[in-house]
Amino acid sequence: MIDVINLRKSFGDMEVLKGIDITINKGDIVAVIGPSGSGKSTFLRCLNCMEDPSGGSIVFKGVDIADMSVDINVHRRHMGMVFQHFNLFNNKTVLQNIMMAPLYLRCQDLNRAKRQNRFTKFRNMFAGNRKRELLPITQTKDQIRNEVKEQAMSLLQRIGLEDKADVYPSTLSGGQKQRIAIIRSLAMDPDVILFDEPTSALDPAGRKELLDILTAAKEETTVLFSTHILSDVEHICDEMAFLHKGKIVLKGSLDEVRKIRKASAVTIEMERPEDAGILRQTFPFLKNSGKNSLLLKEAERLPELLRLIADRRCPIIRIERQEEALEDLFMEVVGR
Repeated sequence: MIDVINLRKSFGDMEVLKGIDITINKGDIVAVIGPSGSGKSTFLRCLNCMEDPSGGSIVFKGVDIADMSVDINVHRRHMGMVFQHFNLFNNKTVLQNIMMAPLYLRCQDLNRAKRQNRFTKFRNMFAGNRKRELLPITQTKDQIRNEVKEQAMSLLQRIGLEDKADVYPSTLSGGQKQRIAIIRSLAMDPDVILFDEPTSALDPAGRKELLDILTAAKEETTVLFSTHILSDVEHICDEMAFLHKGKIVLKGSLDEVRKIRKASAVTIEMERPEDAGILRQTFPFLKNSGKNSLLLKEAERLPELLRLIADRRCPIIRIERQEEALEDLFMEVVGR
């Protein structure tokens, strides 16, 4: 779907993206994770060339859209963008916001076909037996408008906001604006949608609604979003990419990332608290996890620890393996 190769972006002397390589597969939900200032928003804006890359390639459906000779507007039709602050037009109703792009582009295509046909008719007057066929035109502007309106109302029904069709965005809550912004992108039937911090301004109920919409959107399109809210990533993502200081330092599924980082730990509960104290002093990789509990972050050292426990005849109540929290993994990756 999208192959990003050595993508770079600089603003003057400040290099924000420092050679990013990533492949985004069709139908996946991919999260770009990183602290503030790591380049997440710049990366997303470069993907649809709202910011022109300083170097590298962005191959979308077989075309390098970072090439300045490519008509980016043709490809933007297939790549939606939902901004962090929604960017709805406050002087347009909700319905008009959703209809605007598809109506404009489809009417533009209609006008282009009519102009082409007028030229073809004129040329055919002098072409003899070498006449060219006219482009098929099957709809009028009114028919296009009615079809786009029907599609927009259908999208509003999907998110339960059909009663807001004729109101203005300024009267909506943050969660409602976010949902409107999403279906405005879906109205273009894109192959991929880019979300910039989609849940950052929402309350827990709004976040859950949005995550449900993103999960449903996966059936129709590829989703790429930036975030620093890591619980969202665990719930819905197929792949994640850790962006730090302008570089992707780790990528893969959650299980793959944990495996690469060896991000699993073992909790051991001892029968006697004094045994826990002695083992902590003897085995430097252990940390205190309670009065008589120990935490071993490097799970691969468990056999070595168990031999030590057997030699000292220390009774154990339980041993439990646990996956490292994504928050802890994030802090390790970004070096905090």
